[in-house]
Amino acid sequence: MSFRAAVVTFPGSNCDRDMARAIESVSGAPALRVWHGDSALPDNLDLIALPGGFSYGDYLRAGAMAANSPILRAVKDEASRGVPVLGVCNGFQILTESGLLPGALMRNAGQHFICRTATIAVGNTSSLFTSGFKPGEHLRVPIAHHDGNYFADDATLDELEGEDRIAFRYADNHNGSRRSIAGILSADGRILGMMPHPERAIEPVAVAEMGSADGRRLFENVFDKLALA
Repeated sequence: MSFRAAVVTFPGSNCDRDMARAIESVSGAPALRVWHGDSALPDNLDLIALPGGFSYGDYLRAGAMAANSPILRAVKDEASRGVPVLGVCNGFQILTESGLLPGALMRNAGQHFICRTATIAVGNTSSLFTSGFKPGEHLRVPIAHHDGNYFADDATLDELEGEDRIAFRYADNHNGSRRSIAGILSADGRILGMMPHPERAIEPVAVAEMGSADGRRLFENVFDKLALA
């Protein structure tokens, strides 16, 4: 199967090449590159990825301006048709600002930018992105953010818990996220937003530098599952 995955680049994205490289490394197919000002996505996509960075300089709120860019209308349309969407870091912020996922990403509790390798625990194990993991399994994945503090009201958090939509939690909550949330899923499990960067932990050099290439397994989950669809 030849996979078709698109990576959207916004002014200020700085992880788009990392994301494209991760997709190509795992799927064997080069990622299709899409610009924020485009009004349409390529046809017959298997995956859409919104990468990390500082889209539009994080003016207003992180991800707020990107959520209103022309390409996001197309992303919403494709997501409504069931095309999987992965938003990492700034991509997660864009997903919440656009309404594709609930909640918001606020300033870190310590008011400082955090850059380190984090340990996250797997929650949901039935989605396209997480089906290859074991419940409670720990992964080591880099984080690099200033606005990674996940917030939602109690009713929303209870809904996420009750519907098994919490994909990952921090084992050590570095940023103050409510209920230690590091990543959440849409109701249908086909949209994942997460603050940690799996695309930065996919190759042997990541083991040497950070002690882990656990991020690769998330991409393997996606493409293995898509191959069986």
